[in-house]
Amino acid sequence: MSELRLQGIGVSRGTRIGKAFIYLTAEKEEVQAEETITEAEVADVLARVDQAKQQSFDELENIIRTVKKTVGENEASIIQAQQAFLNDPAFFPEIIKNIRVKKFTAEKSVKQVVAQFVNIFLAMKDEYLRERATDLQDLERRLLKHLNNNRAPELTDIREEVILVAKDLTPSDTVQINKEYIQAFITQIGGKQSHTAILARTMEIPAIVGMGKQVQIINQGDVLIIDGLSGICIVNPDKKTLEGYRKQIAKEQEEQANLAEYITKQARTIDGYLVEIATNIGNPEEAELALAKGAEAIGLYRTEFLFMENNHLPTEEEQYRAYRKAAETMSGKAVIIRTLDIGGDKELDYLSIPRELNPFLGYRAIRLTLDRRELFLTQLRAILRASSYGKIKIMFPMISNLQELSKAKEVLAEAKQQLSDEGIEYAKDIEIGIMIEVPSAALIADRFAKEVDFFSIGTNDLVQYTLAVDRMNEKVAYLYDYFHPAVLQLIKMTIEASKRAGKWSGMCGGMAGDPLAVPVLIGLGLDEWSMDAGSMLKIKQLITKLSKKDCEELTAELLQLGTAEEIKSRIRQFYKENKIKT
Repeated sequence: MSELRLQGIGVSRGTRIGKAFIYLTAEKEEVQAEETITEAEVADVLARVDQAKQQSFDELENIIRTVKKTVGENEASIIQAQQAFLNDPAFFPEIIKNIRVKKFTAEKSVKQVVAQFVNIFLAMKDEYLRERATDLQDLERRLLKHLNNNRAPELTDIREEVILVAKDLTPSDTVQINKEYIQAFITQIGGKQSHTAILARTMEIPAIVGMGKQVQIINQGDVLIIDGLSGICIVNPDKKTLEGYRKQIAKEQEEQANLAEYITKQARTIDGYLVEIATNIGNPEEAELALAKGAEAIGLYRTEFLFMENNHLPTEEEQYRAYRKAAETMSGKAVIIRTLDIGGDKELDYLSIPRELNPFLGYRAIRLTLDRRELFLTQLRAILRASSYGKIKIMFPMISNLQELSKAKEVLAEAKQQLSDEGIEYAKDIEIGIMIEVPSAALIADRFAKEVDFFSIGTNDLVQYTLAVDRMNEKVAYLYDYFHPAVLQLIKMTIEASKRAGKWSGMCGGMAGDPLAVPVLIGLGLDEWSMDAGSMLKIKQLITKLSKKDCEELTAELLQLGTAEEIKSRIRQFYKENKIKT
């Protein structure tokens, strides 16, 4: 049988060779729409549901305990989200209500309520929030399993080296993967921002998702080659292909060993240009991983996750504890806290944000917080209080004009005055910056530079707004490219404006962690690079192999080119000329 090459979405880099293990989860029992119970059966069904709820909660508790020990606090919080649903007053009581009032069977009630919530999440435009539907489906499977006394096959039962093949893996499946036996995995469905993909990257397990129906070609025991960077899966490779990929694995292992030395090294070019390598986090626990991976700062603390993980507006005290923990963990290294970036496509039920036709252009980020002054004031007070325990900096998102910045600074001044009046300490010299993610901000960066201490370029939104491309829309996603000449020009304008004012510029968008972008960002003079923790060592390594002078000459050439493809092709040629592997 000749080898087959399948293409999916590579979500966690690494190459592995192994036998296919087809992982089939227990199928959920189908329940007919007309199935109901009698009044006399209600009490027994409610008791059964309550028992399934408790069994599910206890099972999740055991998984969480194991994950905290083997993977980390942050990863455990993903599973805790399922526990939170069990205790959510809008979720489980609805299951009880269906049984009491509509006389649904236990199974039908669970399925109906889960489907209702899943549809809400799937309707959201934000990819991260859409993927939360998977967490609910995982919980549904768990509840139905206990309702029917079924034992689904567990990944912990696997005791041989395999490559896992599944229709999908839930977050609770993924965190139970033992890397001693499960070398990699591929799934039929899934996206880059799913919890499963995020966990795979965190746990450093090579993974491909979104393989589609091609995955059904694979049989139990087939030999597979998985390339988690390119998304290629080779089924039953021939001898020549096997030999080539074995050499690739050996090179990867050598590279990983070499990268470890960069944990304690600075990111300095061969001609002495030093940049700061930082990471993006969503909660304080991630700061520990950042330090272990060699982070020199937190370049972006996304505070919206604290709001999204709660079913109520976090209090000043709750926010203060989270920000303080991050600052203390970083032990004097900078922590840039972005004020709440919510609204539009990122929904919070308890904020009652109105639905909009164009959410990315609407009521979100700084526009929302300036409109809801008390919410903004509470967050700023919490950040200021935490600033006494570390090197915290404040960053305002989606600033598009000077008036917005002026109003934000007014609220900050009010927060400072309140704390001073109350005798509460805070860092009086705390630095203030803004996100450059709207073209209008980049175009008048000279004027903004006089009003702030730093810029952080958010390429994810800057590209979207500059090129008029909805990156969530698969029909036009091919147009989304931060190597577009217009985007590079806006980045150049921003960095040059900050330097003229004696300020510094960072970047916290996806471009900062892209190896291909390293020469152009050095050439443009970017001071601080913030990315996911797993990308830092590779980026550090590349910076130390390059000359700023050479990168400046290359960048001057790139800025004269007309298309993103021409720019990327020239960068690849530059790396080849300098004998540098990306």
